[in-house]
Amino acid sequence: MPHTKDELPDVLYSAAQVRGLDASLIAAGTKGFELMQRAARATWRALVRRWPTASELSVLAGHGNNAGDGYLVAALARRAGWTVRVLAVGDPQHLQGDAALAHAEALSEKVDIETWTAQSGLRGIVLDALLGTGLSGDVREPYASAIAAINASGLPVAAVDIPSGLCADTGRVLGCAVCADLTVTFIGLKLGMFTGDAVNVVGELVFNDLHADPQLLAGAAITALRLTAGNLPRPAARAPASHKGRFGHVLLIGGDRGFGGAILLSAQSALRSGAGMVSVATRSEHVPAALARVPEAMVLGTSSANQLMGLLQKVSVLVVGPGLGQAAWGRSLLSAAANAPLPQVWDADALNLLAEEQVSLPEGCVITPHPGEAARLLGMSTAEVQADRPAAALALSKKYTAVVVLKGAGSLIAHPDGRLALCHQGHPAMASAGLGDVLAGLVGALLAQGMAAFDAACLAVWLHANAGEQLGKLGRGLAASDLIPAIRQLLEEQAPCLK
Repeated sequence: MPHTKDELPDVLYSAAQVRGLDASLIAAGTKGFELMQRAARATWRALVRRWPTASELSVLAGHGNNAGDGYLVAALARRAGWTVRVLAVGDPQHLQGDAALAHAEALSEKVDIETWTAQSGLRGIVLDALLGTGLSGDVREPYASAIAAINASGLPVAAVDIPSGLCADTGRVLGCAVCADLTVTFIGLKLGMFTGDAVNVVGELVFNDLHADPQLLAGAAITALRLTAGNLPRPAARAPASHKGRFGHVLLIGGDRGFGGAILLSAQSALRSGAGMVSVATRSEHVPAALARVPEAMVLGTSSANQLMGLLQKVSVLVVGPGLGQAAWGRSLLSAAANAPLPQVWDADALNLLAEEQVSLPEGCVITPHPGEAARLLGMSTAEVQADRPAAALALSKKYTAVVVLKGAGSLIAHPDGRLALCHQGHPAMASAGLGDVLAGLVGALLAQGMAAFDAACLAVWLHANAGEQLGKLGRGLAASDLIPAIRQLLEEQAPCLK
C-alpha cells in the first residue's frame, strides 16, 4: 500500500467510532453538509494530483452520504471544465438530508445524471461513491454488478472514504469489492483498511481529517495503534561497559530430522538482533551444520528432554517450535519448555501441538501464529480467522493469556488486556519459507534484552516487515536469511546501541 507514512495518523478506529467522531463534530457546530463539502474537496484534490492530465470523470453513486460525496466531486469536476457523468445506482429520489443537498448542487452545475444499467459505459477516471462504512452484509444487486463493471473497466479508479464492499472493521471483502487505485478517507483511519483483503483493494491511501478539532480526536476511544517509526518501543541504549551477561541468554529449541534449517534461521536472527548469548537444542545430526552456520551459538545435540534440564536453569528466554515437528521428540522437548518459568516465544509446531491440548502455554508468553495455526488454536476455519483478523488475534490473546502476533497482510499484535497494534508494511516477496523462523528468533532476542512481551512483539514485527519491504523491491526470490542483516541495520537506526 504505497503512501507517505508520516501523513497518516497513528490511531485506528472502528467504523462506529468514526461515525461517533463525525457526530461529535456536528454537535460541536460544524454542519454535516460542510463536512461533506470538505470531503469532496479533499477527494477532488487527491484525484487531480494522482491523474493531473485527466479531464473526464464517471461517478457511480449509491444512496447514502457516500453518494453525496460523489455528487459534490462531480460538481467540482464540472466546474473545472471536465466531462462529467454520474451513474446513479441508488435512486436519487431516495436521497435524504445532506446527500440530497449534494445531488441538488450537482444538478445546479448541470452535471449529467443517468440511471446506471449493465450497459452503461465507463469513461475517464471512475469514482466509487457507492457504499460507505455502514455495510454489514454481503454486497447485493445492483451494487454487485456495478462493482464488477468498475473492476472490469480497466480504468483508473478512486474510492470515496472506503472501497465499496470492504468491511471497515475487519478488512474482509463482503462478497465483492471495488479494487481502487486511490482511496481518500476522512476524519479517522479505519482498522479494516490495513489488514486482510484490504491490501488488495485500497490502493494508494490519502487521509484528510476534514479540519477536525485535534482535542476532540485526542479524547476519542481507539481500536488499534498503527506501528510507525515514530511510535515504536525501543530497547535501551547500552552502557559503554556492557557485557554479554546483561543482554540475555536465548535458548532455541527445534529442528527435528529434516527441519534443521528452521532452528538455525531462528538462531541467526536472535544472534544478529542483539541477544547476549544464544544456545540451540536440536537433533545431534544437525550439530555440525549449526556450528558451521552459527559458530557463535552453543549447540546441544539433544535426544531427550532430560538433556535440557540443566540448560533451562541457565538461560533467560526460550524460543520453541521452529522445525520442532510433531513426533515424540518434539513433544517431549515442548513439554519440558512448558514447565520452565521463563519468558517464551512459541511458533510453528509448538502451536500445532498446543492446539491439540497436550501441553499448556505458560502465562506471559508470545505466540506467533499464521492464519492456519490461529484457526487450529481457536477451533475454527482459516477463512473464519481471515474474516475478522482483529477479533481472532484478541480472542487468542485472551484464551492463552499471551501476546499474539497474527501474521499475514496487516499483521496484528494483541495483548490480553485488549491492546491491539497493527503493522501494514511488508511485500509480496515475503511469501517465502523461513521468514516466520526469523521473526521468532527476533522476538526472543528483544525479550532477552529486557523488553516487555508486547513491546518486543511490536518492534520485532515492524523490523521484520520493513526489512522485507526494503528487500522486496528487488523482486521475487527473497530468502529468509536475507532479512537478518537488514533487520540488524534497521534496529540500529531505530534504537542505536550507544546514545
